[in-house]
Amino acid sequence: MPAARGVKRTASKSSAATSSSAPKNKKKRGAISLEIPVAPKKRGRVFTCGQGDVGQLGLGEDVPETTKFKHVTALGDKIVEVRAGGMHTIALDSDGKVWTFGCNDEGALGRATSSDKDEATPKKVSLPSRVVAVTAGDSHSAALLDNGDVYAWGAFRDSHGSMGLVVRGREGKACREPVKVDVGEVAVGLASGGDHLVILTTSGSVYTMGCGEQGQLGRLSQRSASRDARQGFSALLVPSKVTLKGGASRVFAGYHATFALDASGQDKVFAWGLNNYGQLGITGEKRKTAIFSPTECDAFAAAGGGWRALSAGQHHSLALDNAGVVYAIGRCEYGRLGLGAVSADATQATRARLRDARCVSVAAATSSSFAVADDGQAYAWGMGSEGQLGTGDTNDALEPVVVERNALSVSAGGQHTVLLMEDPSGSKGDSPEPELETVEEEVEAPTTEDKHNDEPKDKPKGRQTKRQKKQHQEDEVSSTSSALPSDTADENKPQKVNGDEKETPMEVDETDNTQDSKDETQIEEREQKTEESQSEPAQPETDTEKPEVTDTSSQDTNTTDSDNKSQDSEKTDEKQINDVEMKEEVNGDPDVEKIEPKTVESLSEPLTTTA
Repeated sequence: MPAARGVKRTASKSSAATSSSAPKNKKKRGAISLEIPVAPKKRGRVFTCGQGDVGQLGLGEDVPETTKFKHVTALGDKIVEVRAGGMHTIALDSDGKVWTFGCNDEGALGRATSSDKDEATPKKVSLPSRVVAVTAGDSHSAALLDNGDVYAWGAFRDSHGSMGLVVRGREGKACREPVKVDVGEVAVGLASGGDHLVILTTSGSVYTMGCGEQGQLGRLSQRSASRDARQGFSALLVPSKVTLKGGASRVFAGYHATFALDASGQDKVFAWGLNNYGQLGITGEKRKTAIFSPTECDAFAAAGGGWRALSAGQHHSLALDNAGVVYAIGRCEYGRLGLGAVSADATQATRARLRDARCVSVAAATSSSFAVADDGQAYAWGMGSEGQLGTGDTNDALEPVVVERNALSVSAGGQHTVLLMEDPSGSKGDSPEPELETVEEEVEAPTTEDKHNDEPKDKPKGRQTKRQKKQHQEDEVSSTSSALPSDTADENKPQKVNGDEKETPMEVDETDNTQDSKDETQIEEREQKTEESQSEPAQPETDTEKPEVTDTSSQDTNTTDSDNKSQDSEKTDEKQINDVEMKEEVNGDPDVEKIEPKTVESLSEPLTTTA
């Protein structure tokens, strides 16, 4: 037995150094030998919908949100795979190039960005060779290269905040550019959960790294799955092997869960991670707990066999079998299961109400679900509060509804959804080229809008808002679910009224302005008492060009006339103050010319009128 293990380990190291076309006749009987996949051949166009406040829709600054799917024209029509992350999107084109756009706070885009506009514009990521598959998590991304190497960038998060991506010293550090993730074997598959990464190798071995607080790594006990444990970040951020008898043929991941199909066939499904609503398909005593080691999903076994794909939301899961039938399990609120108006959670894998549709792709978001049928119809159901369903409104859908046609695949992010759709015209254009970053950035001058973009506190607020929305929508984080930190509410953020942020106009102290008008009136009357005046009262708004010679009164200066004049001036000032308020509310800078005070030493606010 020791000799056999040594031979197998040597074979794995040898295969890691060679290409996928290496001879396979030396493998031991019954050993697993998976091949590196090829990228999908069918090309299409990318459509997005939902929230795009940090550029994850790729539709430009003029479309921060949409309830209908819109074409991301900057990506052209040569995209073969697309994945939605928490607040970013990653796409793979037919040339093996990777494109990213969205939030880059922790390096999830894998490229340097200089502004919000740069983040929202799809641009290429530099990688050493062609890419055959991509994945995206909450704040990280990963790519599988055609030689079996894995590159990742960004960061993972746990209940304490950012964990980083790799260990440097004794701490976890985020990576803003792709770094190679070495597992000692050739990789053939990838899957990203919310904050963990799963790697499948040619030998059927499964490696995991990232957050493990809910058991989603499948190789650490609950006591050891924290950064505060004895091994710290090294046990979490260094990819390590999961003990899985028989190996795996495919891997899938969701928010806080991991699925693996048994390598001996596709009848058995193993899972580990958060199961507080039975969303892993594991029943009995282990239901409503976090599962820290691979366990067979008995609920899926009861539904049938031959599984094609699985996808896990926060508290529900979808399973697609080889016949194209979609099953749902877990929490029922907001219609995320697609079972209609049900009030009980699904403890067994239950067929979603997709009629006779034969599906080829499924995706589970936080509280919503999606599927694409072989005839190109895209279905959506569940929570639609952010417009992520693509139905044209923000209502929930208790049953699947058709939202698009000519779709090839679907991917669901934190608050947005991405469809890969076939080009109905059949045109074949070149892949888009990246924009000239330096020229565009240097020519543009800072604007009022850019001032807000330059503040570093804006981006963290965006991420904090996303996590707050998840918590308010779900209201469900249990004692076993600590992946989403309870962030402090952002009370100072302007409230939206009908989709538009309103600000309170600047207030003006009329008492101070009245007194100032009296003083200035007396000063001007003393300076101009030799001039002849007309009989009409003065109109300050018509004489702002030459305030030094403003006409005041046709009578001599005296106490009684001055008081009467001050009353008239007070009415005039009140009218001008209202005009100034309206102008300041629109532009923030009144058009009326400001008059510099002559002898008044201290004023509560700059004078904007004269009498």
